[in-house]
Amino acid sequence: MILRLAFGSLMARALTVGMTILAIALSVALFLGVEKVRTGAKASFADTISGTDLIVGARSGSVQLLLYSVFRIGNATNNLTWESYQDIAERPQVDWIVPISLGDSHRQFRVMGTTAEFFDRYKYRSGQSLELSDGAIMSDLFDTVIGADVAATLGYEINDPIVVAHGLASFTEHEDQPFRVSGILEKTGTPVDRTVIVSLKAIEAIHVDWKSGAKTSGMSTAADVIREMELQPQAVTAALVGVKGRLQVFGLQRSINEYKQEPLLAVLPGVALQELWQIVGIAETALIAVSGMVVITALIGMMATIFSSLNERRREMAIFRAMGARPRVILGLLVLEASLMAAIGAILGLMFLYIGLIIAQPLVDSAFGLWLPIDPPTLREVWVLLSVIAASAIVSLVPALRAYRLSLADGMMVKI
Repeated sequence: MILRLAFGSLMARALTVGMTILAIALSVALFLGVEKVRTGAKASFADTISGTDLIVGARSGSVQLLLYSVFRIGNATNNLTWESYQDIAERPQVDWIVPISLGDSHRQFRVMGTTAEFFDRYKYRSGQSLELSDGAIMSDLFDTVIGADVAATLGYEINDPIVVAHGLASFTEHEDQPFRVSGILEKTGTPVDRTVIVSLKAIEAIHVDWKSGAKTSGMSTAADVIREMELQPQAVTAALVGVKGRLQVFGLQRSINEYKQEPLLAVLPGVALQELWQIVGIAETALIAVSGMVVITALIGMMATIFSSLNERRREMAIFRAMGARPRVILGLLVLEASLMAAIGAILGLMFLYIGLIIAQPLVDSAFGLWLPIDPPTLREVWVLLSVIAASAIVSLVPALRAYRLSLADGMMVKI
């Protein structure tokens, strides 16, 4: 009986109730959407590199090593000498090792020197491998494979020339040794998309005529002559390492961190990623707080709507009382109305969320590399919905208590 009365009362005020439900639905969709983006961003962040057991570089901080070697942010304080790199590669625990050489750029995109093994060993998003959308991996000394963002931003196609600049913000270019685009990678949503990849020997080749960071005046070695050179690197920026057994990771890490020939640092990518996520956790908390305040604002708006309707409904309440309705029926009616509005709003908000995810998932993945999973509601999300409904019942108690205290005589005296 009371449920039918509540539905009838809500239908009688369809416009006002509809706007209140819409406000709750949008606030719930925003709150759950922020949660989906937060967890999606965290998962995408963690999946930037997978399958790599250790990252090795010059001794600095674990987050700094992760930033410049994986995310191409910042610079190394020092390099890893080639002798040390070879010594680590020969360790019995090491299954594979891939060198990384950074320092040059191309129109604000980082240039990375490595070996062909990088394309086999680098994994992202829980084990996905790099795939070419066009072309092939470098076969010539002056070939390059570029990321999807590099190709899209600069409009490059296969066989287009690329001239690498010396350093990150330098106007000096290696004009004598231009590269040729041999391959373009598929979009990955990782820093690889914004990277120009060349061979490790190519990094040495473009610096043949350079000494102490500057080009030697009057020197210009022909490309054919450079191809005949040994081009042995003296140092690399960092190295990605895979071990033969998981139990050997910590022993190898400790031995590298205690390396006597030079100060080195070996970090576990997952641990370093967690440290990095803790640093940006303040922004995560702020997003949750803002979306939570939006939900609270919608609930307060619902309470204000109920309050504003009390004057118009005083005669209705008085008639209920005159017909024998007890005060708790009036209170229950208003609380039930608020709970129904919140429940409908919460369900609509969940529907808005999934519609938005279906539309936004491919767009966000393509533009920002964030994978927003479309999974059934988690237990946490169910608790959020139930909390919204419970909170609406609580805030509706304030106007409900005022309504049932209105006297019968006061209600009957209201003019129509």
